[in-house]
Amino acid sequence: MNTKKITIGITDCGEKFRNYNGWIRSMNPDIEVVKLSYEANNAKFVCECDGIVLSGGHDVHPKFYGREDYYPLLDQNNINERRDLFELNVIEQTQHNKKPLLGICRGLQIANVFFGGTLIRDIPSHLKVDWHDQGEDENDSHHHIHVKPGSLLFDISGKEEGEVNSAHHQSADKIADGLISNSNCKEGVIEGLEWKDDIGKPPLLLVQWHPERMMNQESGFAKSIRDYFLKEAGNRK
Repeated sequence: MNTKKITIGITDCGEKFRNYNGWIRSMNPDIEVVKLSYEANNAKFVCECDGIVLSGGHDVHPKFYGREDYYPLLDQNNINERRDLFELNVIEQTQHNKKPLLGICRGLQIANVFFGGTLIRDIPSHLKVDWHDQGEDENDSHHHIHVKPGSLLFDISGKEEGEVNSAHHQSADKIADGLISNSNCKEGVIEGLEWKDDIGKPPLLLVQWHPERMMNQESGFAKSIRDYFLKEAGNRK
C-alpha cells in the first residue's frame, strides 16, 4: 500500500500523543501527522487530512450526554470541557467531509456521545469490577473480549475473541442510534462500536482498548486495525 503522502489528524492528549504518532507512522515514516488541539483551535485542518484518530484521555463532561448529575461524582481535574467542545467539532467536520474515523478509548466515548449515546459514569461502581482501569503502577490491565461474527471488527481482526489492554473507568452505556456494538467482555462492558449500516457513510471504527500501545503489535486488535484505517485513509486521498 502506498501511504507516502497520507495525512492523518490525531487529537491532542498531552504527553501520550507521541504513542499515537509513533504507532501511525510505524506503518510508513513518510505519513504526515497533524496534531489537532483546542489550544491551536485547528479543527479547520480536518478537511486537509485523509483520516482522523480520536485519542484517549479525559472523561467527557457529562452535560454533553444529559447527565449533569454525574459531574460532582467525577474527578473534575480529569474533565476538560474545552477539549470536549473541540473534539465534538472535529467529529462533525470529519462526518461532513466524509473522512475515515478511528476512535480509541475516550475517542469511542466522545464519538458515542456525539451521535447521541450516553456513558457509564464509573465501571467499578456500576459493574463492581475494576480491572479495566490502570493500576497504581499505571500499567494497562489486560482482559479478553468477544467479537461479534459478521461485524466490521471481525472482518478486520479475523478473530472471535482475544486479549486486549485496558485503561479506562468509563465506557459506552446507551449506544447511539446508527451505531452497534461489535465486541464486549464477559462483564458486559462494550469494547467496540461501528456503524449499524455503513451504506453512504465514511468508515468508522471505535475501540475501547489502546491498540497504539498493545504489547503484541502484530495482534489483529492492533496492527490490523491500524492497517485497515490507513488503507481507508489512502483510498480517500
